Amino acid sequence: MIAFTFPGQGSQFVGMGHALAEASPAARAVFDRVDAALGEKLSELMWSGDADELTLTANTQPALMACGMAAMAALEEMHGITVTDAQFVAGHSLGEYTALCAAGSISLEDTARLLRIRGNAMQSAVPAGKGAMAALLGASFEQAEAVVASGCEAGDCQIANDNAPGQIVISGEKQAVEEAAASAKGHGVKKAVILPVSAPFHCSLMQPAADAMAEALESVEISAPSVTFINNVQAAPVSDPVQIRTDLVTQVTGRVRWRESMQLMFDEGARTFAEPGCGKVLSVMMRRALKEATGVPLDTPEALAAFAEMIEI
Repeated sequence: MIAFTFPGQGSQFVGMGHALAEASPAARAVFDRVDAALGEKLSELMWSGDADELTLTANTQPALMACGMAAMAALEEMHGITVTDAQFVAGHSLGEYTALCAAGSISLEDTARLLRIRGNAMQSAVPAGKGAMAALLGASFEQAEAVVASGCEAGDCQIANDNAPGQIVISGEKQAVEEAAASAKGHGVKKAVILPVSAPFHCSLMQPAADAMAEALESVEISAPSVTFINNVQAAPVSDPVQIRTDLVTQVTGRVRWRESMQLMFDEGARTFAEPGCGKVLSVMMRRALKEATGVPLDTPEALAAFAEMIEI
C-alpha cells in the first residue's frame, strides 16, 4: 500500500520544482495557477529568486504546496498515477494543506491563498525575539514532557512536533525554551539544539494566527477527501469537512503528531511512503521510525519514473 506524504517548512530551496515544470506541462500549469491565485510570480522566486526571500514563511508555505501539487500533476500526466492509487494522504504541518488539496478537499487556488494568509499570520503572531524552538535529539516522548515541564517554570513551553523516535521539537517563549533545553541532559536527552527559526510554531503563542485562520477558512469550501486523510491534530483519519476545518485551526497551536501518523498508516498496511514535491525530510523521518517501510522522494522527473516502475500500477 502507498501513502502520499507532503513536507512542511525546511524543505524549500531555490530551484525547487523547476525540473518538474520543464518536463511536464501539467506541472507547469500548477505553478501558473498558483501565481495567478496569489497575483504574483511566486514561481520565479522559487526557481531563480533570493534564498532569504523564499525562506520567508509567507512565501515558503505556498511554494512548498505548489511544488507538491506539481509533482502530483506530473505523476498523473507522465505515468498515469493519481492520488486515488494510494490508500492514505498526510502532510507535515503546512503539508497537511497540500495533502487536502491533492485529495480534492480544497481547491488549488484556495489552498495557495490560505497558505499565504497562514504564513503571514504565523510570522506576525509573535514579536521577533520573544519565541524560540529547540530540537530534542535522542528523546523519548516521556523525556520530552519532562523537559517541557522544566521550561514551563519560566513561561509557555510545549511539544510542537513529535516527528520520529528520538526527534522531538519544543516551542514557546524564548526563556522557557532555553531553560528547557538546558535541562535536557538532566532528563536523559542526548542533545538539545536551539533552532534558527523566525517564530515559535505550533504552540500557544500562535493563537493570533489560529484566529486568523479561523476567519480565513470560514469562506472556503471544503469537501470530503477522496483518499483516507490522516491529520496532524488527531493522528487519525478525518473525512468530515466541518472537522477538517476545525482541526486546521487547532493545528496552528497544536502538536504535529507525525510519529503517530506514520505508525498508524503503517499499521493499516502502508509500506511505501512517497514524498511528492521537495526534498526528502519526511523520507528520512520515515526510515528512522519504520524500518520495514520504504521512503520515496518524488522531486524530479527521474524520481517519478523510478517510482512508477517500482509500484507498477
